[in-house]
Amino acid sequence: MSGARERRIWTSLVVALALLMAPAALAWAQDGELQARPRVELSLRSWLFTAGETKWSHNASGLDPRLGNPTSKLTYKDNDTHIIELAGRVNVVRRWFVQGDVGFSVSFNRGLNVDDDFTAVGGQQLFSRTHSDVTGSGTQYVNLNVGYRAVEFSGRRGYLDVFGGLQYWRTEYEATGVRQEVCNPSGIPGLSCTPNLNLTGVLAITNTTHWITPIHVGLNTEYRFTRHVSMDFKASVSPVSVLYNEDVHHLRTDLQQDPSFSMWGLGVSANAGASLKFMLTRNLALTGGYRVMWNRTYTGTWENHPVGGGSETAPLTEFQTIRHGATVGLTASF
Repeated sequence: MSGARERRIWTSLVVALALLMAPAALAWAQDGELQARPRVELSLRSWLFTAGETKWSHNASGLDPRLGNPTSKLTYKDNDTHIIELAGRVNVVRRWFVQGDVGFSVSFNRGLNVDDDFTAVGGQQLFSRTHSDVTGSGTQYVNLNVGYRAVEFSGRRGYLDVFGGLQYWRTEYEATGVRQEVCNPSGIPGLSCTPNLNLTGVLAITNTTHWITPIHVGLNTEYRFTRHVSMDFKASVSPVSVLYNEDVHHLRTDLQQDPSFSMWGLGVSANAGASLKFMLTRNLALTGGYRVMWNRTYTGTWENHPVGGGSETAPLTEFQTIRHGATVGLTASF
C-alpha cells in the first residue's frame, strides 16, 4: 500500500509541476517562433501626409553676362501628400531574401511654387519672383532588393540584414496661377516682368522629375525589447543616382511645350526610417515610425528648347528632392 501511495504522490507532483511549467514552456516556444524567419511577409503601409520639397537652379550667365548666377531658381515646397505603400518579402535559401515595395500618392494638392529669376546688372540681385499654387498630380516609387541575414543577436533579441538593389522615384508637380511678388523691370534690358500680375485658374508649369538609382546598399536591423515589442531601423545610400527632369512652361509662347526645359544630372541618394513594431497576434504586427527619402545632384546640365530650335545648355547648379513623414502599417507573416 505504501508503494501505491508513493506512486500516487509522485504522479500528483509531476502533474502539478507540468501545470506550473506550462506557461513558461509556452512562452519559450513563442520566443523560438519569433526568432524563426517566416517564409513570406506582406505589408500595407500608409505614409501619412508626408512633407515634400523639390528645388533646382541653373547658371546661364555664360550665355548672357547680364544673367545672374544662379540665373533661375524654382522651389516646390510645403507639398504634403498621403502615400499608400505595398511591400513584400520572401525568405529563400538559408539566410537570403528578396524584398520590394511600391508606393503611390492618393492626394497631392497642397504646396507653393516659388520661381525666382536673377540679374547680374548692378550686381547679383533678384529680378523677378512669382508664386503659384501646387495642384498635382502625384508621386510614385519602386524599390527592389536582394539581402542576406548577416547577424543573429544573442538571446533571440533580433538581427542585422544587409541588402542591395535599385530604386525608381517619380514626382510630377503642376503649378497653377501666377502671382507676381517681386518685379524689377530694369533688371535685365530687353526683358520685363509685370508688376501686380495675378492670374488665377490657369496652368502655368508642369514639372516631372525622375530619379533612377541603379544600385544602393543598406542595412536593416531589428531589436526585440519583449516578445511583443521591437524596434526596426533601415537605411540605404547610393553615390550614383540619375536625374532626368522635364519642365513645361505653358504660358511661355517662346518655348516649346514638350518640354520647355530639360535637365540631366548625377547625384547621391539616401533613405532612412525607424519604426516600432507591436505584435497583435503571432502572425500580425502593427508598425509605426518615421521615414526620409532624399536625392541631390552633384553635377548636371540644363537645356532650353525655344520655338524654332537652337537649344542652349548651361550648368545645373543644384537639383534636390526630399520627402519625409510618419508611417503606420500592418505586416502579416506566413
